[in-house]
Amino acid sequence: MINAVDIRKGMNIIVGGKLYVVLDRQHHKPGKGGAVMRTKIKNLDTGAITERTFRGGDKIEETYLERKKHQYLYSDKNGCFFMNMETYEQISLSKEQLGKSVGFLKENMDVNILMHVDRIIGVDLPKNIVLKVTYAEPGHRGDTATNVQKQATVETGIEVQVPLFINIGDSIVINVETGKYVSRN
Repeated sequence: MINAVDIRKGMNIIVGGKLYVVLDRQHHKPGKGGAVMRTKIKNLDTGAITERTFRGGDKIEETYLERKKHQYLYSDKNGCFFMNMETYEQISLSKEQLGKSVGFLKENMDVNILMHVDRIIGVDLPKNIVLKVTYAEPGHRGDTATNVQKQATVETGIEVQVPLFINIGDSIVINVETGKYVSRN
């Protein structure tokens, strides 16, 4: 157990029997009364983000997530399949468990499976990923006066806004958290 004033960004905590990750925190000392810790926390089961205020003397249970290295193999209508790189055991996760991460998975990609007491929480992907463009409208010469973008489809099937100079076959870097184009690779 830790004091509420010891909460840090990125920490995993249990509140009311549910697992959360701290997205942001702000220590506040009002003129009257004790210090409080205002936090923005994300429920790791539902993905819901809430704001919660803890008093300075509150005790919070800190927990740790285990990261196990896996390789993404393939997906079908039943889910996505991963292989543990140490034991070679295969596990299946539903697309609902993966959420938006499923659009960034490509075969033979190394990922970390997040686990809490033998329960799978989700998949930890790299911050940026390189994907090949499979479809993009052609850009027209002279349309570069402003930051004009067009829709492009990448090899995993997701659509991304890209600059006009990106063509079919180009490899691009996409930020996984925002789903936005970063650069050409």
